[in-house]
Amino acid sequence: MKNLLEPFGDFTRIARKGRVALVEFDRGDGLNALSVAAMKELTAVADQFEDDLETSVIVLTGSERSFSAGADLKDPELATRPTGLLHRRHALKVGPNMCDAWERLEQVTIAAVEGFCIGGGTALVAACDVRVASETAVFRLPEIPLGMNMSWHSNPRLVNLMGPAKAKLFTILGEALPAPKALEWGLVEQLAPAGHVLEQALDMAARFGALPPVAVRMSKQSIDMAAKALNQATTYMDRDQFALAATSHDQREAIAAFLEKRKPNFTGE
Repeated sequence: MKNLLEPFGDFTRIARKGRVALVEFDRGDGLNALSVAAMKELTAVADQFEDDLETSVIVLTGSERSFSAGADLKDPELATRPTGLLHRRHALKVGPNMCDAWERLEQVTIAAVEGFCIGGGTALVAACDVRVASETAVFRLPEIPLGMNMSWHSNPRLVNLMGPAKAKLFTILGEALPAPKALEWGLVEQLAPAGHVLEQALDMAARFGALPPVAVRMSKQSIDMAAKALNQATTYMDRDQFALAATSHDQREAIAAFLEKRKPNFTGE
């Protein structure tokens, strides 16, 4: 299907074949970091499937080197802190809005992951229904070691996938999770040889696409309600928690230690 891809915006291309759609996110830099513009475009991509009754399953993939390296810290819109609590709080909606847009789709969503999947990239794939990863893919959440909390409504999604103990190990320690262990822990559902992830994801998509579309959509929704009914209730304040953590001395110390390549000294302040 890659030969059918057509541009949607600056960073994404879409192809359709039967009841399967392929969305490719590629900023052309090999890292696929999530700038504000990229996140808004990925949200718009999901939103445009809202009224698409011809598509039963959507495969979301990144570049061959990286699904996404996480938030783009060089993006001026992310680096510039808005003045005023109301504006800062509003600015923090862009990441969770993107993940929520992909989660609420009635179509089955499959994330095809090659290379690195860091921070916000992991948050996005956790919002999808199924994950196929390269045997050499690596997942990581660096937020907490950098003095931030994990937000974007990701904590309950990771608990849904991994269970509470492994979600704590993965989220709090911030250590790299290689794809074979990610499969063992429940973060991904299927591994593929490097370079063959999209092939396997599209094969899975074709199997979903061959089924009765109404039954597929209703089944996805009923399973999600059974598994995720309390997710919003337990995570509705995570951007406020993120904003609070951003004011801490420990967060500033974490960033300084990272830039100075030294061990941080956390005090709880």
